[in-house]
Amino acid sequence: MRQLFGTDGVRGLANGDLTPELALAVAGAAARVLVAHLGDTAGTATAGAQRPLAVVGRDGRASGEMLEAAVVAGLTSSGADVLRVGVLPTPAIAFLTAAYGANLGVMLSASHNPMPDNGIKLFARGGHKLPDQLELEIEQAVVTGPASRPTGAQIGRVRDATDAAERYLTHLLGAVPQRLDGLHVVVDCAHGAASLVAPELYRRAGARVSEIAAAPDGLNINDGVGSTHLDGLIAAVQAAGADLGIAHDGDADRCLAVDSSGVLVDGDQILAICALSLRESGLLREDTVVATVMSNLGFHHAMREAGIAVVTTAVGDRYVLEALRARGLNLGGEQSGHVVFTDAATTGDGLLTALHLMARVVRTGEPLAKLGAVVHRLPQVLVNVRVGDKAAVAASAAVTGAVSAAAAELGDAGRILLRPSGTEQLVRVMVEAGTQEHADAIARRVAAVVASV
Repeated sequence: MRQLFGTDGVRGLANGDLTPELALAVAGAAARVLVAHLGDTAGTATAGAQRPLAVVGRDGRASGEMLEAAVVAGLTSSGADVLRVGVLPTPAIAFLTAAYGANLGVMLSASHNPMPDNGIKLFARGGHKLPDQLELEIEQAVVTGPASRPTGAQIGRVRDATDAAERYLTHLLGAVPQRLDGLHVVVDCAHGAASLVAPELYRRAGARVSEIAAAPDGLNINDGVGSTHLDGLIAAVQAAGADLGIAHDGDADRCLAVDSSGVLVDGDQILAICALSLRESGLLREDTVVATVMSNLGFHHAMREAGIAVVTTAVGDRYVLEALRARGLNLGGEQSGHVVFTDAATTGDGLLTALHLMARVVRTGEPLAKLGAVVHRLPQVLVNVRVGDKAAVAASAAVTGAVSAAAAELGDAGRILLRPSGTEQLVRVMVEAGTQEHADAIARRVAAVVASV
């Protein structure tokens, strides 16, 4: 049974669940397992050394300093050289893992979670997220520990990559499909990893940029700001008279938006806008897009009307990525704002997504509100129920019975989805229905059953 890895790496309370000792063990195990699988002993960035290479980055959480030291110790004690790239978005670590020819990428972040949490995200050579089987092997390697440790000259070395941010920005600017001249955007950086690079990127692309929540101090990441707290962005867009607003999360692998009136444009709408843009340019492979089971039925209706097929996966951008790679497709995403453009990235990249979205606004001359209206969202409610054992609760007869009854009541006019969280002891109840009142009533009823188990 998996113990460490959730849907997006290892995550928990820093120095509580996620201790430096655990970070050291995970990093060392990852180095051993990945290098063994790749059959490759040297990364390209360490001249003359016959050792694997790991790229290590983090978001701005105070605990990241502590955990970075532990991860670096774990990697070097397993014989891997380390390139530290500092505070950068998660997708930057994926890109740099490939760009530096590294065997492994490590990102320390808990994404949109509150500051006390932190996490370890791993990337294999080429910047790809790990499949389930590799994560299981790493967990087993954490338990068994190393058979031996390198000594002397075989211990890994550590260097700082001073060109990392510029490499990432240059890469994104090369992928932007349209200059953004004349566009006024407000960007909410969540006091996170986007704070230094996102405003600079959008300015270089030609936009007029107003930035908020771009002063990280180690403690304020995601604190009432970012993609899970849009009130500040909405107010800033309205006050500035901006064309739109972009909201990132703590590690900037996602992007949500608000239009000039401050109305949310969610991941489903962003994905639809980008799908139509790529299809119009003849660049949407197989006229197909990948989405998760959480995508609103309105998204599916919009894609069907446009003649675009939808492949549906489990929740988690890792599963979107797996489907994209398996089918050779180039666009997929989640309602939460994780969007993947495989022609330019190996994982969800909120900055790249924002560039594509804003380029569509400039190219068409249409306001974001009109572009987003292609998706007529069914009223939807998501209720998170904190439980003691999420797997047992979700599988209980009382809960499955309540879900079946709700599905029968909704029929073809809506749907219900119940799933355990991949990172917390929560069971999520999502309901879509013809009216918000109906959706709310069913969600409350099923959530009450979940809470009572």
